[in-house]
Amino acid sequence: MYESFYRLQGKPFRLTPDFRFFFESQGHKRAIAYLRYGLEQREGFIVITGGIGTGKSTLVDMLFQMISRQQIVAAKVVTTQLDADDLLRMVCASFGLPHEQMSKTALLKSLETFFQRKAARNERVLLVIDEAQNIPKSSLEELRMLSNIQVNGVAVLQTFLLGQDEFMEILQAPDMEQLRQRVIATYRLRPLSPEETPGYIEHRLRLVGWAGDPAFDQEAYAEIHAQTGGVPRRLNTFCDRLMLYGYLEEIRAFTAAHVRAVAGELLGEMDRPQRGPGGPQVSGTAIDGDPWRNDVTGRLTALEERMDELEDALVLERARSRG
Repeated sequence: MYESFYRLQGKPFRLTPDFRFFFESQGHKRAIAYLRYGLEQREGFIVITGGIGTGKSTLVDMLFQMISRQQIVAAKVVTTQLDADDLLRMVCASFGLPHEQMSKTALLKSLETFFQRKAARNERVLLVIDEAQNIPKSSLEELRMLSNIQVNGVAVLQTFLLGQDEFMEILQAPDMEQLRQRVIATYRLRPLSPEETPGYIEHRLRLVGWAGDPAFDQEAYAEIHAQTGGVPRRLNTFCDRLMLYGYLEEIRAFTAAHVRAVAGELLGEMDRPQRGPGGPQVSGTAIDGDPWRNDVTGRLTALEERMDELEDALVLERARSRG
């Protein structure tokens, strides 16, 4: 809707990961560097953690684009609560191998043969596990066992584990010692800083033909960061609504007042807060002295978590239908 009004060539704030919109914040640039370092090591595990919506999936898409012309066969698995056998089936399916109605022994043999065939062609195999915090410990142990497979004394499988922050707590458990010894690097992805947020917004806008319409003043950028915490997915959700608001109100230059108005609309749609003569009234405890602003962040987080739950349910249903 707002694209034609602002003469844009597409939607700048889509929620689905797209490597074309990858923004090299300081944190994301370092995360990519860690992943590339891991590729150079040709073995072991790289662990990247971060909160919901911090851009881990986009990071993987960007990595796959970067290695697309190298002799690396890469696959990504988005996990749910899969036991060891189901995880092996998902891994086989991701590499295009037979997996339906097969025993664990047959699955392992199929993977081992696949690894040997790729090694004979001087090709490497990379497995990326997304949402790793959902994996039972028994399945993590199965991944560790896969990393033991070697051809001519050289490991043939490398694994990157991406998960939410709690995944690091899982790895610190005493029974995870063997897996920890295989981890060669870890990095925690953090939200964008207030200084990086304007660059992120303008980067995505420029990719769809933005030429300064609409404009944003510095107070608007500061308020957007405050409302979203600098989390990329929240920024996308919020800025998409802000652009729609601008279209409906025919706004050519956004201010902090416009940003707060959109925040109020988001809360109002969920029957919170109740507006009184003094402005927004929000029940609950204030965080950082501003309950209204933090309730917006909380609502955006709740929506993100619900989206993740739906994605997990879809992955599980697909796995069940395959075998």
